[in-house]
Amino acid sequence: MTARTPLIAGNWKMYKTEAEAEEYIQALLPRVSTVQGTEVAICVPFTDVKAMADSARGSPVLVYAQTMHERPEGPFTGEVSAPMLAEAGAQGVLLGHSERRQLFGESDDALALKVPAALRSGLTPVLCVGETERERDGGETEGKLRRQMGDDLAGVGEERLAEIVIAYEPIWAIGTGRVATPEQAQETIAFIRSLLRERDEGAAERVRILYGGSVKPDNAAELLALADVDGALVGGASLQADSFAQIVGATAR
Repeated sequence: MTARTPLIAGNWKMYKTEAEAEEYIQALLPRVSTVQGTEVAICVPFTDVKAMADSARGSPVLVYAQTMHERPEGPFTGEVSAPMLAEAGAQGVLLGHSERRQLFGESDDALALKVPAALRSGLTPVLCVGETERERDGGETEGKLRRQMGDDLAGVGEERLAEIVIAYEPIWAIGTGRVATPEQAQETIAFIRSLLRERDEGAAERVRILYGGSVKPDNAAELLALADVDGALVGGASLQADSFAQIVGATAR
């Protein structure tokens, strides 16, 4: 099996002014300065990208944005493009997060354009996929994931497939009181890997798949030890430098 470098990505969502972000990064850097064999990323609001890129330069911490527009420029008021993010210092971008899909209508058609656009600008795309509670209970999980993976990656050739990161979000286990067991996480992520193998066997083994369902310091080690899980997309637990650093530390095998 091809060795894949684990990635722990924290998604701040709409939290942290630039001043708060600066305080956070100064607290985080000493805690992860000796990390080896794991990539660490923070997905920050647009207003924090440049400041965080400057503060994290030369450290193990990468700076990602939380979304982007699919076009490089144009009459799209309020939007930010991949070239703009790259120039500001972003090294990657979160795409298709469940909140973007559900609250802002981000479609698979748009994502089919956004993923290759990110690659063209040198950004690592972290594509989020996952099923809702209704879809899970209705036995639609595999169909939903097959559709998302097929549509969202339609514009990516096999030669660049390995540059994509997939983040599996079990939406049904986020804020519902239900918990995704390690067995459920492993089963679904193995299915996602099988979909990648249908595209290209060799590239599929190099694609990193993250788990993104309420990862916390007390469950991170168990989830990250699962086969085919190459890291985590961390939400609320990434807002505190200490708890996020603990999750990063859980990647040690």
